[in-house]
Amino acid sequence: MGRSDRLAPATGLFRSGLHGRRPLAYLDPVQPTAEAVARHPHLAEAQPAGWVRVDMHTHTMHSGDSTTTFDELAEQVVASGIDVLCVTDHNATRAGFELIEQLAPCRVIVGEEVKTYVGEIIGLFLTERIPGGLQPVEVCERIRAQGGLVYLPHPFDPLRNCLRASVIDELVGLGLVDAIEGRNAKTSLEHLNEQAQHFGVEHGLAVGAGSDAHVAEALGAAYAEIPDFDGPQAFLASLRAGRVVGHHFDAPRRWRPRIIPSVASEH
Repeated sequence: MGRSDRLAPATGLFRSGLHGRRPLAYLDPVQPTAEAVARHPHLAEAQPAGWVRVDMHTHTMHSGDSTTTFDELAEQVVASGIDVLCVTDHNATRAGFELIEQLAPCRVIVGEEVKTYVGEIIGLFLTERIPGGLQPVEVCERIRAQGGLVYLPHPFDPLRNCLRASVIDELVGLGLVDAIEGRNAKTSLEHLNEQAQHFGVEHGLAVGAGSDAHVAEALGAAYAEIPDFDGPQAFLASLRAGRVVGHHFDAPRRWRPRIIPSVASEH
């Protein structure tokens, strides 16, 4: 299928908070499974050598509206062939840190989808949790203070907890936004994704994509395909050089017998 070699992280490389740095060792390429390709046909497309597939928006059982366990996530990461996973639980970072070793060789970028009183903001490359309920400007400033990137999810989807248009304009005007989600797989109206992509280009923002997976099978529904990178700023530069890939996918959660581990509150 022409997939580029998957890269493995060096020992301890992700413990400083610079999650997603360029790894040092090569492993055999991992092919998406036939079942994953049947769900998300674009996974069968070849990607340029030296590029990686980054799902920039995912959830685990640490989000209040997702029951995806770590084992289920790990299984689907392998099945979909995702190279880098941004774990962006609602108001929580714990799962991202805990998954760094479990998902290897897939690299983990620790993120958080922070709820403000006027919508949600994602922080990527975080080193600590940001509490919910803050003003949008403060959330962005706290993300930047950690050396992280500010990423606006599902920006124009009225059915989602998106920021108000006036708030988006304010944050962009203040130079507090690094990237915008140009394709969210749960957004059902294509013109809303297109609107986000056009807004990003017009305002000089990097454009990303993610599955917004609340069920494990959604992994790979949308992602950014970018040149490999080493740290947050290189990631941002690669995002500008890459492309968004994906389709609409919002399948209902399938019932299966399982035990959901208890999740202690991070609040």
